[in-house]
Amino acid sequence: MTEKIMLIDGNSIVNRAFYGVPLLTNSEGRYTNGVYGFLNILFKLMEEEKPEHLAVAFDLHAPTFRHKEFDGYKGTRKGMPDELREQMPLLKEMLKAMNIQIYEVEGYEADDILGTLSAKAEEQGVLPVVVSGDRDLLQLASETLKVRIPKTKGGRTETEDYYAKDVIEKYGVTPLEFIDVKALMGDASDNIPGVPGIGEKTAVKIIQTYHDLENAIAHSPEVKPKKASENLGAFQEQARLSKFLATIVRDMPIPFEKEQTKIRDLFNPTAYDLVKRLELKSMYDRFEKGEVQAEQIHDFKGIYTFDEAKAFFAILEKKETAYILYTDENVCQGMALFQEELGGCWIELGQELSQKQLFELATDFFSNQEFVKIGHDIKKDIKLLRGLIGVTPKITFDTAIGAYILNPTGSSYEYDDLARTFLNQVFPGAEEVLGKGRNKKNFKQLSQDERKNFATAQAKVTFEAKKIMEKQLEDNQQNQLFYEIEMPLIYVLADMEEYGVRVDKQALLVYQKNLEESIDVITKEIYALSGEEFNLNSPKQLGVILFEKLGLKGGKKTKTGYSTAADVLEKLKYEHPMVEKILYYRQLAKLKSTYADGLLAVMDDKTEKIYSTFNQTITATGRISSTEPNLQNIPVRLELGRELRKVFIPESKDYCFLDADYSQIELRVLAHIAGDETLINAFCNNQDIHRLTASQVFHVPFDEVTPLQRSNAKAVNFGIVYGIGSFSLSQDLGITRKEAEQYIAAYFAKYPNIKKYLDDTIVQATENGYVSTLWHRRRAMPELQSNNFIQRSFGERVAMNMPIQGSAADIIKIAMVRVHRALKEGGYRSRLILQVHDELLIETHVEEKDEVARILKENMEQAAQLLVPLDVDVHEGNSWFEAK
Repeated sequence: MTEKIMLIDGNSIVNRAFYGVPLLTNSEGRYTNGVYGFLNILFKLMEEEKPEHLAVAFDLHAPTFRHKEFDGYKGTRKGMPDELREQMPLLKEMLKAMNIQIYEVEGYEADDILGTLSAKAEEQGVLPVVVSGDRDLLQLASETLKVRIPKTKGGRTETEDYYAKDVIEKYGVTPLEFIDVKALMGDASDNIPGVPGIGEKTAVKIIQTYHDLENAIAHSPEVKPKKASENLGAFQEQARLSKFLATIVRDMPIPFEKEQTKIRDLFNPTAYDLVKRLELKSMYDRFEKGEVQAEQIHDFKGIYTFDEAKAFFAILEKKETAYILYTDENVCQGMALFQEELGGCWIELGQELSQKQLFELATDFFSNQEFVKIGHDIKKDIKLLRGLIGVTPKITFDTAIGAYILNPTGSSYEYDDLARTFLNQVFPGAEEVLGKGRNKKNFKQLSQDERKNFATAQAKVTFEAKKIMEKQLEDNQQNQLFYEIEMPLIYVLADMEEYGVRVDKQALLVYQKNLEESIDVITKEIYALSGEEFNLNSPKQLGVILFEKLGLKGGKKTKTGYSTAADVLEKLKYEHPMVEKILYYRQLAKLKSTYADGLLAVMDDKTEKIYSTFNQTITATGRISSTEPNLQNIPVRLELGRELRKVFIPESKDYCFLDADYSQIELRVLAHIAGDETLINAFCNNQDIHRLTASQVFHVPFDEVTPLQRSNAKAVNFGIVYGIGSFSLSQDLGITRKEAEQYIAAYFAKYPNIKKYLDDTIVQATENGYVSTLWHRRRAMPELQSNNFIQRSFGERVAMNMPIQGSAADIIKIAMVRVHRALKEGGYRSRLILQVHDELLIETHVEEKDEVARILKENMEQAAQLLVPLDVDVHEGNSWFEAK
């Protein structure tokens, strides 16, 4: 036999895939993890087996001949989860698109199809390999037929391979005898009854002795032990029924035609289109590129000389134009444009057209507002153009921002995502054209036509997607959010990124040295308490010390050792003094590696500044994030963490810092949205909100609230905002779950409108499929439709919190735009340089500080008109630490 066929149990493998991969959804909210996992397993097996033929068998929901024989067959099985059920049509559509033969036969199971096809394949000289997670299929194994059973080991899928000899070696019986073993022992998963009192070991011994069921029944008086002997005699008909149910049919009336199962053209444009629609991004490079269709690229014009470029810009009409600056490592390699009548054009830099020449010719295009410019991820373009031609371009529409507002949970907003989401088209993405990481295949290594088509298609998609986005933003009442908040914010962030924040290098080096010394001291203290030296960064070694040598209780041993995660150690910190020191050691080690070492690594040697990137399209709530380095995550709870802010200083002695932050902005937003009179009055009268809550919840006079009661009330206040439950609150406060339930119940009794708001929000989110902020920022909520309790509970917490946290994020963005504009229009030398959640940091010229403090406070407090006042504290200092 030279040809090979791989026969796959579709239900078994997709079930394994579904539970082996976390729930994934695409931007349409469709679950995809089962399809993704199935394809991963399929490709791995194909690479290992290299079959010429392939078929997948599925069960149909209709009753089989086994159900007709025995009503209880598979009667104890739970139904398929809805999250998986909705993926079954997608999986079959995917397989059909890949030209993979599917078999489904009413009245039979997938096992029977596999049994029959494998037998017929062998008759035609084709070597079968059967793949299933169900060990029932072991009865098919022979000298030539291999059964492969995927299993999960160490979080990865591996397979056990069984020929007949392997079944004998592992189970002590032949593949056919394996059926008789099952007839005796039964199968709880399929509700096959078997013989009461006979388990696997006894069943194997009986069949090893008598070799088949009928012979065993005939010798039932001789069977040991006595109970098994009695039951085998008494339940012989049940045993025969069980064998009937367990036996796979190998002669179904279905044809096997080799040509139908031949592997051909798996990775075709149709399959590629579906993979893109499902957003299985790691699969893209396995599929053929699904090239941009000819009609989409045939009219793209290429310009490669100075004279051609000059003539082009001379006739370029002043109208709506999408443009793309194609850069590689901040070096511009060309520019693509698209206009409705003109079509697409690619202007490429080379020996006959320099970067300087191109941008001198393009200066009018970028500076003249008669050109209505559409760009994609324009912050990088703004910074590039300022450096090249000294122009800050006024760009009216950023399709990356538009896509983010319309789908804030998307994994990316590249132009191929736009094509799929807004135009229902498939284009190859940057990774597919340039290679993974975009470094394997440099842009310049593509052919001239490939470069032209790739870049100009991007401009065309940007142009066409903008029209669709514009309508959707209008329909969603998101015009203010897009045009007045997010678009102006791009320019604010560009300025912040360009200017950077100065760091006192010497102070940072001293801070780094102090941390090293502190780490050395705490390490020696831990070694002294443990009685030996070990690798503090090894969870395995630490687990042995804590749970075996020191004998602490509560250790959970896994395959890789005991868990020493922070939540485990927090519960043990009062059990032994070493545990608290380990937690402290970890805090110090993180401060050193992430912040002291990390900041020194990214500091510019010339300016002694760090230049963070502020991301506008990352978080589902609308919050800005900071990366490389993350300046928003500077730890403040630990004293040493707070001291890190001392190294951030103004650029000269002529400047100081002004730091302003909102007081309890999320609670104020909650009071406004919920319309709770008690909370609103408290904020309007400038009362201590946590003391008030403590007074209300613990039934004590306002003036007699203890510090502990206020602290606990603060945890309840902020916990409610995040949809906290009694379990989490009990963990946070170190109280019983019952006490936590009483705290929450008392809170809602005193603030009934908040309870109503939270309940109503979940109901409305479930009905509408989304939640939104005061400025109509939306987040889709597919989790609320899930049958999975954990997923649904997560969705409820998100639904409760997102309108509050998202509205607070919108307010700080409005404040940033207003403050930035006021400083620019007033000609001030002061600059907004940093935003951290509810806090703004301004590097202020000392001669302007009083005026700038007023501008800062007024614009932040007037950013939104709520039922409660926005309260802003402004502080001054010669370092971020002092100003905070």
